[in-house]
Amino acid sequence: MHSRREFLNRFSSASAGILFVGCNFVESALAAQTVAMGKRRQVVIGGQRVLTIDVHSHVLVSEALDLVKTYKETESIRDQFASARGPGYDVHLADARLERMDREGLDVQVLGINPFWYWAERGLASQIVDVQNDAIAKLCASHPDRFVGLASVALQFPELAAHQLEQGMKKQDMRGCLIGGSVNGEELSSPKFYPFWERAEQLQAFVFIHPQGFAEAQRRLQGNGYLTNVIGQPLETTVALSHLIFEGTLDRFPKLKICAAHAGGFLPSYSGRMDACLIAFPTTCKPVKKEPSEYLKQLYFDSIIVTGEGLRHLVATAGVGQILLGTDFPTAWNSNGVDHILNTQSLSDADKKAILSGNAAKLLRINPHIGG
Repeated sequence: MHSRREFLNRFSSASAGILFVGCNFVESALAAQTVAMGKRRQVVIGGQRVLTIDVHSHVLVSEALDLVKTYKETESIRDQFASARGPGYDVHLADARLERMDREGLDVQVLGINPFWYWAERGLASQIVDVQNDAIAKLCASHPDRFVGLASVALQFPELAAHQLEQGMKKQDMRGCLIGGSVNGEELSSPKFYPFWERAEQLQAFVFIHPQGFAEAQRRLQGNGYLTNVIGQPLETTVALSHLIFEGTLDRFPKLKICAAHAGGFLPSYSGRMDACLIAFPTTCKPVKKEPSEYLKQLYFDSIIVTGEGLRHLVATAGVGQILLGTDFPTAWNSNGVDHILNTQSLSDADKKAILSGNAAKLLRINPHIGG
């Protein structure tokens, strides 16, 4: 058994980057060495190089924001863009993004844009979507081993959104789309959105649901603690998924590939209450085809659950095959996303490989051997 000093000396000239052997001391030292040498951090599990795919990564397109610079509805998103330049949101600053990805051990990012355009009329919404999808497609084409894209869609016009999704996937090599957790107060389970869900199922699109806050609770969430985000964001996702389950949308479209941001909000931690409701209040909790908690096994979730215990519970509830690495790049919510997976002791090596890239590679048609 080598001492820590002997281990570091032995691997001081290793060109492969970082070897993960369950020792935080060694991992940190080798990570620092890799960054100092300007090399790309490479994740190794059990002696095998493992690709990492980050499914929760944000970009913004300045040209699209210019289209809405006179609209008060976009003040917050424009402020966010202005304050996070450099290796932040700007789709045009790929080199800075890649530099940070290399430091964090992220081989591939799935790029999407939070929908700030659901208020827009049809013509403006179409312009925004076209500009954004073109920009993402160009970035992905220029770095095909590092980026894949999720289309923007104008979901307030479901038929148009279905067409935009199809165009994005067939003509721009998008792998799906990113949508909000509701649309102008309407639930995603509304029959209004069936044309979109039908096309998404036909295309086998990866549909990433990202919350836009919980407007109905804004007044109570004011004050210290950034509760509009800390509580509001996961609450929006929890409500959206619950309606998709109880209103029968997932029964109607059982082959949808839906992934929920932030580990599905509060739903995985409290889904048993939905099952109990069927017994306690059968007149208001009407049966669906399966127990409500069973639907979690046909949904996908990113790994942004913060703690190892949270990740353990998520895996136990939904199944390891439903969990995907997410970082919320460029924010700091889960900037240690790779290490979060590697350091969760309840996960086997096979589990870690599946979450880091195996599951996402299948869903997003990514070659699991690229990026290294």
